[in-house]
Amino acid sequence: MDFRKERLSTEEAKKIDMTNYLSQLGYNPVKIINVDYWYCSPLRDEHEPSFKVNRKLNLWFDHGLGKGGNIIDFGILYHGCTVSELLQKLSTNFSLQQPTFLHSNKSIATENKIKILGDFPLTSPALLRYLEQRKIPIEIAEKFCKEVRYELNNKTYFGIGFKNDSGGYEIRNPYFKTSSSPKDITIIDNGCEEALIFEGFIDFLSFKATTKNLPENGQDFVVLNSVSFFERARPFMENHKHIRLYLDRDTTGINCTQRALSMSPQYKDESTLYKNHNDFNDWIMNPSKAPKKHLRRKL
Repeated sequence: MDFRKERLSTEEAKKIDMTNYLSQLGYNPVKIINVDYWYCSPLRDEHEPSFKVNRKLNLWFDHGLGKGGNIIDFGILYHGCTVSELLQKLSTNFSLQQPTFLHSNKSIATENKIKILGDFPLTSPALLRYLEQRKIPIEIAEKFCKEVRYELNNKTYFGIGFKNDSGGYEIRNPYFKTSSSPKDITIIDNGCEEALIFEGFIDFLSFKATTKNLPENGQDFVVLNSVSFFERARPFMENHKHIRLYLDRDTTGINCTQRALSMSPQYKDESTLYKNHNDFNDWIMNPSKAPKKHLRRKL
């Protein structure tokens, strides 16, 4: 069946179930009280959940930031994009994995969960082309990733799977990114004095692609899989003499980096290497791209 359609309108986008959308981004509620779903904020680092979604109203509020609104307001902050860019993202995702839309005459639905059906060597032509487009050599991806098949809403999908330390997967394909539970960091411990920190596994693979001549086990690595897990990674990171941060150049990544630099001289910001780009992978894909003003916007 062909799910392709025109870009969602603003009103259509506002009807997307916010809790299902957060689940697709890899965030699950810490607690549920009636119609209020409480999360550790996807917009910043915290230990106690203060990000609330009222599922009846389909609105969110981040008590730590003092900001809230609908899914459009959230998406602009989370992705660091314009309304038009967000609608395109939501339209693409809707085309492949249709989010649940809220209906006022129905009771609250049970959360849809991703079920991993199996992992296999990377062989799908579509996934191999995707890696090629992201400038990541297949031989590097094969060392750290699997082809994952998973079920969502009674339909089967596949993607590039990167396993975390709790057995969950970060999943990417040419059209969508998601994750399976449990969500966690990924540590590659080679017993070194230096640790390199990445926000996502695509950036980690991009680094490996550009440093193929370095010793294979010459550094330790942490892939946060979400900036919200920075605190969880600190005990391992701070057991190193040097901690090199390669986080995204959006508001969330820059704020996290600045906070780390203020905590200890062990931390060093390496994102200046790609300061005119969104992240490490964007840099290797578009080495001559001009600066983007929106990357420096403040919350």
